Amino acid sequence: MPKKLSHYDTRGRARMVDVSSKTPTRRQAEARAFVVMSKRVLKALPRNPKGNPLEVARFAGIAAAKRTPELIPMCHPLPLAHIDVQTRLCENGVSIISRVTTTARTGVEMEALVAAAVAALTVYDMCKALDKGIAIREVVLESKTGGKSGNYARVSAERAPRSREQSARAKQAKPLRSP
Repeated sequence: MPKKLSHYDTRGRARMVDVSSKTPTRRQAEARAFVVMSKRVLKALPRNPKGNPLEVARFAGIAAAKRTPELIPMCHPLPLAHIDVQTRLCENGVSIISRVTTTARTGVEMEALVAAAVAALTVYDMCKALDKGIAIREVVLESKTGGKSGNYARVSAERAPRSREQSARAKQAKPLRSP
Protein backbone atom coordinates (compact mmCIF):
# COMPACT_ATOMS: atom_id res chain seq x y z
CA MET A 1 0.00 0.00 0.00
CA PRO A 2 1.52 3.38 -0.97
CA LYS A 3 2.22 5.90 1.77
CA LYS A 4 0.01 8.97 1.90
CA LEU A 5 0.38 12.41 3.40
CA SER A 6 -1.53 12.58 6.66
CA HIS A 7 -2.00 16.35 6.87
CA TYR A 8 -4.75 16.42 4.23
CA ASP A 9 -8.41 15.46 4.50
CA THR A 10 -10.38 13.59 1.83
CA ARG A 11 -11.06 16.86 -0.03
CA GLY A 12 -7.39 17.84 -0.10
CA ARG A 13 -7.61 20.51 2.60
CA ALA A 14 -4.78 20.87 5.10
CA ARG A 15 -5.62 19.62 8.59
CA MET A 16 -3.98 18.79 11.88
CA VAL A 17 -3.74 15.03 12.34
CA ASP A 18 -5.92 13.63 15.14
CA VAL A 19 -3.53 11.75 17.44
CA SER A 20 -5.98 11.34 20.33
CA SER A 21 -6.33 7.58 19.82
CA LYS A 22 -2.56 6.97 19.82
CA THR A 23 -0.82 5.66 22.92
CA PRO A 24 1.85 7.94 24.36
CA THR A 25 5.30 6.38 23.89
CA ARG A 26 8.88 7.54 24.35
CA ARG A 27 10.10 9.26 21.20
CA GLN A 28 13.43 10.78 20.28
CA ALA A 29 14.76 12.60 17.24
CA GLU A 30 18.16 13.90 16.21
CA ALA A 31 18.79 16.50 13.51
CA ARG A 32 21.85 18.32 12.26
CA ALA A 33 22.86 21.42 10.36
CA PHE A 34 26.17 22.77 9.09
CA VAL A 35 27.18 26.42 8.85
CA VAL A 36 29.93 26.96 6.27
CA MET A 37 32.21 29.93 6.95
CA SER A 38 35.68 31.16 6.06
CA LYS A 39 38.72 30.56 8.22
CA ARG A 40 38.80 34.32 8.87
CA VAL A 41 35.32 34.21 10.42
CA LEU A 42 36.13 31.06 12.39
CA LYS A 43 39.25 32.73 13.78
CA ALA A 44 37.18 35.77 14.85
CA LEU A 45 34.52 33.74 16.74
CA PRO A 46 36.13 34.10 20.21
CA ARG A 47 36.26 37.90 19.81
CA ASN A 48 32.64 38.39 18.75
CA PRO A 49 31.35 41.55 20.51
CA LYS A 50 27.83 40.06 20.65
CA GLY A 51 29.07 37.16 22.83
CA ASN A 52 29.93 33.54 22.14
CA PRO A 53 28.00 32.65 18.96
CA LEU A 54 28.09 28.92 19.71
CA GLU A 55 26.58 29.28 23.18
CA VAL A 56 23.95 31.75 22.00
CA ALA A 57 23.12 29.34 19.15
CA ARG A 58 22.67 26.48 21.62
CA PHE A 59 20.25 28.54 23.71
CA ALA A 60 18.37 29.71 20.61
CA GLY A 61 18.00 26.12 19.38
CA ILE A 62 16.63 24.97 22.73
CA ALA A 63 14.16 27.86 22.87
CA ALA A 64 13.09 27.27 19.26
CA ALA A 65 12.34 23.57 19.84
CA LYS A 66 9.91 24.61 22.59
CA ARG A 67 8.12 26.96 20.17
CA THR A 68 7.87 24.64 17.16
CA PRO A 69 4.03 24.54 17.08
CA GLU A 70 3.99 28.34 16.90
CA LEU A 71 6.19 28.21 13.77
CA ILE A 72 4.88 25.11 11.98
CA PRO A 73 1.05 25.33 11.83
CA MET A 74 0.19 21.61 11.89
CA CYS A 75 2.61 20.61 14.66
CA HIS A 76 1.11 19.49 17.96
CA PRO A 77 2.26 21.17 21.18
CA LEU A 78 4.28 18.50 23.00
CA PRO A 79 5.62 18.07 26.52
CA LEU A 80 9.33 18.04 25.71
CA ALA A 81 11.27 16.05 28.28
CA HIS A 82 14.76 16.93 27.05
CA ILE A 83 16.40 19.16 24.43
CA ASP A 84 20.12 19.10 23.74
CA VAL A 85 21.84 21.27 21.14
CA GLN A 86 25.56 20.81 20.57
CA THR A 87 27.87 22.90 18.42
CA ARG A 88 31.34 21.95 17.22
CA LEU A 89 33.94 24.00 15.39
CA CYS A 90 35.17 22.36 12.21
CA GLU A 91 37.84 23.35 9.68
CA ASN A 92 35.35 25.23 7.53
CA GLY A 93 32.38 25.94 9.74
CA VAL A 94 30.19 24.91 12.63
CA SER A 95 28.46 21.55 13.00
CA ILE A 96 25.19 21.59 14.96
CA ILE A 97 23.40 18.55 16.37
CA SER A 98 20.08 18.67 18.20
CA ARG A 99 18.42 15.88 20.15
CA VAL A 100 14.86 16.06 21.47
CA THR A 101 12.97 13.56 23.67
CA THR A 102 9.34 13.28 24.73
CA THR A 103 6.76 10.79 25.87
CA ALA A 104 3.76 11.67 23.74
CA ARG A 105 1.31 10.58 21.04
CA THR A 106 3.38 12.03 18.19
CA GLY A 107 7.06 12.42 17.39
CA VAL A 108 9.60 15.20 17.87
CA GLU A 109 11.25 15.24 14.44
CA MET A 110 10.07 18.78 13.73
CA GLU A 111 11.28 20.03 17.11
CA ALA A 112 14.76 18.59 16.44
CA LEU A 113 14.85 20.08 12.93
CA VAL A 114 13.67 23.50 14.15
CA ALA A 115 16.30 23.47 16.92
CA ALA A 116 19.13 22.71 14.45
CA ALA A 117 17.88 25.25 11.89
CA VAL A 118 17.43 28.09 14.39
CA ALA A 119 20.82 27.38 15.99
CA ALA A 120 22.38 27.63 12.50
CA LEU A 121 20.50 30.86 11.78
CA THR A 122 21.76 32.26 15.07
CA VAL A 123 25.37 31.51 14.16
CA TYR A 124 24.76 33.31 10.86
CA ASP A 125 23.16 36.29 12.62
CA MET A 126 26.03 36.68 15.04
CA CYS A 127 28.71 36.44 12.34
CA LYS A 128 27.12 38.12 9.28
CA ALA A 129 28.92 41.42 9.92
CA LEU A 130 32.17 39.66 9.01
CA ASP A 131 30.91 37.79 5.94
CA LYS A 132 27.50 37.76 4.25
CA GLY A 133 28.60 34.64 2.31
CA ILE A 134 28.20 32.32 5.29
CA ALA A 135 26.01 29.40 4.19
CA ILE A 136 23.68 27.08 6.08
CA ARG A 137 23.73 23.61 4.58
CA GLU A 138 22.12 20.26 5.09
CA VAL A 139 19.52 20.72 7.79
CA VAL A 140 18.49 17.06 8.01
CA LEU A 141 16.84 14.51 10.27
CA GLU A 142 19.52 12.03 11.34
CA SER A 143 17.34 9.62 13.30
CA LYS A 144 14.09 9.10 15.13
CA THR A 145 12.80 6.39 17.44
CA GLY A 146 9.36 5.42 18.64
CA GLY A 147 5.90 5.73 17.20
CA LYS A 148 3.76 3.86 14.71
CA SER A 149 6.14 4.40 11.79
CA GLY A 150 9.03 2.84 13.74
CA ASN A 151 12.64 3.86 13.83
CA TYR A 152 14.56 5.78 11.19
CA ALA A 153 18.28 6.35 10.73
CA ARG A 154 19.81 8.31 7.87
CA VAL A 155 22.23 6.20 5.88
CA SER A 156 25.73 7.15 6.99
CA ALA A 157 27.76 9.14 4.47
CA GLU A 158 30.63 6.70 5.02
CA ARG A 159 28.55 3.70 3.91
CA ALA A 160 26.47 5.29 1.18
CA PRO A 161 27.68 5.57 -2.44
CA ARG A 162 28.84 9.14 -3.15
CA SER A 163 28.95 11.44 -6.09
CA ARG A 164 31.85 13.91 -6.33
CA GLU A 165 29.60 16.64 -4.90
CA GLN A 166 28.55 14.43 -1.96
CA SER A 167 32.19 13.59 -1.22
CA ALA A 168 33.06 17.30 -1.18
CA ARG A 169 30.18 18.02 1.23
CA ALA A 170 31.26 15.19 3.55
CA LYS A 171 34.72 16.77 3.77
CA GLN A 172 33.13 20.03 5.00
CA ALA A 173 32.49 18.65 8.44
CA LYS A 174 36.07 17.86 9.41
CA PRO A 175 36.59 18.70 13.09
CA LEU A 176 38.85 21.65 13.85
CA ARG A 177 42.23 20.47 15.09
CA SER A 178 43.30 21.82 18.45
CA PRO A 179 46.65 23.65 18.47
